[in-house]
Amino acid sequence: MLTNLEHLGLAVKDLEAATALYTTLLGQAPYKREHVASEAVDTVFFQVGGSKIELLAGTSPESAITRYLDKKPEGIHHVAFEVDDIRAEMARLRAEGFVLLNEEPKPGADNKLVCFVHPKSAGGVLVELCQSIQ
Repeated sequence: MLTNLEHLGLAVKDLEAATALYTTLLGQAPYKREHVASEAVDTVFFQVGGSKIELLAGTSPESAITRYLDKKPEGIHHVAFEVDDIRAEMARLRAEGFVLLNEEPKPGADNKLVCFVHPKSAGGVLVELCQSIQ
């Protein structure tokens, strides 16, 4: 079951400029910066109430974020929902006909296991499922 809006992922070209912009906009500094080598991405997280904003910048031409920004402008890349049991939620969504981009959950940023739902099966929105790693 989806339990909470975990974060909005924003694709950015210049992570430092975007971090400065959102620090000013939100009136607070980010609580975390992280490099996710498996995805060739650098991330910055801001806490906003019970949810988060994740800024994502590709670190190589092969990064999904870099390729995304080659085709589209900066902005909302994905919406992420917290789940209690990611494997059970993946099975439920598959049974409902959703196409998942991952066969198994994988380690993601901010100490999470993650899985993505293909935008073509989710109304044009890339959806991320996130489960905290204990």
